[in-house]
Amino acid sequence: MDSSSLNRRKMLTYLGLSMVSLGGTIACTPQTPQSNSSTVVKPVESPGQALAAQSGRSLPEFQGIEQWINSSPLSIRDLKGKATLIHIWTFGCINCQRTLPYVIRWHEQYAKQGLNVIGIHTPEFGYERDIGNVKRAIQKRGIIYPNAIDNKFTMWKAYNNEYWPHLFLADRQGIIRYDHIGEGAYDTTEKTIQMLLS
Repeated sequence: MDSSSLNRRKMLTYLGLSMVSLGGTIACTPQTPQSNSSTVVKPVESPGQALAAQSGRSLPEFQGIEQWINSSPLSIRDLKGKATLIHIWTFGCINCQRTLPYVIRWHEQYAKQGLNVIGIHTPEFGYERDIGNVKRAIQKRGIIYPNAIDNKFTMWKAYNNEYWPHLFLADRQGIIRYDHIGEGAYDTTEKTIQMLLS
């Protein structure tokens, strides 16, 4: 990583920490997906309203996946009959790093009750496109649930996504019932998981 990228990362980290201390929900958004352009960290005032139109639509089919980690290739049909949490993330994003412990815990706590957890790893910077780097990050974090490598941004676009991290929860029929952008709302997300499993 060159010094300008490192300085940009440090600035984003400090900005992210200041937003958390102010109680805001923060997320990263690229200026142009698939580019190495700078990332804008901005507060999401109302994540529930930001993509309310997503609620009620079916989970998009997995497509354009370069490789699956911790799983053979999956289809949406494979997930039917269980509630599903989709986590769009990238390993270098500080906001994603702060969200991961919750996603990992939800997998550990609710998988036996019928929760699928699927990571969709969509890179922000060039070094995050390297599958070896992704595998090392997944192993270091102790992630054992399936992760799809979305280097072409195919799934990012299928979800009409603009932010890292982004969580989607679907019911047992594969219908999206909840989504959350950025950090925070962990209690609300967990209560929604419990509701979808009941």
